[in-house]
Amino acid sequence: MPTLPPLRQRELERLILKFEIDADAARLDWALLDLALTHSSASPTENYEQLEFVGDAVVRLAAARFLWENHADRPVGEFAAIRSILVSDRVLAAIAESYSLQRYLRLGSNARNDRAGTASRLADAMEATIAALYLPTSDLGFVRSWLDRQFAPRADAILNDPARQNYKAALQEWTQGNLKCLPTYTTEEVSIEHGSNERFAARVAVNGREWGAGTGRSRKLAEQAAARAAFDRHCQN
Repeated sequence: MPTLPPLRQRELERLILKFEIDADAARLDWALLDLALTHSSASPTENYEQLEFVGDAVVRLAAARFLWENHADRPVGEFAAIRSILVSDRVLAAIAESYSLQRYLRLGSNARNDRAGTASRLADAMEATIAALYLPTSDLGFVRSWLDRQFAPRADAILNDPARQNYKAALQEWTQGNLKCLPTYTTEEVSIEHGSNERFAARVAVNGREWGAGTGRSRKLAEQAAARAAFDRHCQN
C-alpha cells in the first residue's frame, strides 16, 4: 500500500493515541488503517468493505473470549445473548463515537449529507478498524487491550438487567447457522392487567415446529422469554 500523506498520518496517530494501545509502527499498518476509515462514497474501489467483513469475525471472537474469561459461571445461552448485543451495530457505533471515529472517516459528499446513515457507517468503520489492527499481527490481544475496556461495563449492565439480554438475536443466529432458517413468532395479549408479567404470551417456531413459549408484560419481553426457552432447550447440546 502507498505511503500516507504526512497530514493523514498524523491524524491516524492521534486516533491511535485515543485507543491507549502500543502504537509502535512495527505493529501497525497505517495504510490499512486509512483504508479502514475510507467509505465507499469516497472511493468505490479502495474502501473498508472487505475489512469490515474480517472485522465482524474478529469482534465476535474477541467478545466470545472476553465472556469466557470474565464470566465463566454463565451458561452458553447467556454468552450468546450478551455477545449479540456487544457486537451489534448499536454498540459498535457507540464505541466508535467514544473515540470520535467520525472525524477520521473519509466520506464522499453524498454520505456527509446523509445523517440517517451515520450510525451504520460508524459501526461498519469500527469493524473495519478492528480488522486493520488485527491483521498485521493476527494478535487478538492487541485488539482486546482496548476493546475489553468497552465490553466490560456493557456486559455488566446486561448481566445486571436480564431483560436486556437478546435471546431473539441469539436464537436467530443459531438457527441461521445450523438450520439455514429463521424462527417465527406468534404473540397475543392474554390479560388486560397492565404491568402483569403474563399480559402477553408468545410462541416461537422453527421449521414449523414449536420450540418455546414465554410470557411478559410487553410483546417484546414475551418474545424474548419464548426465545430464551427455545435456546435453552434446543441450542445448548
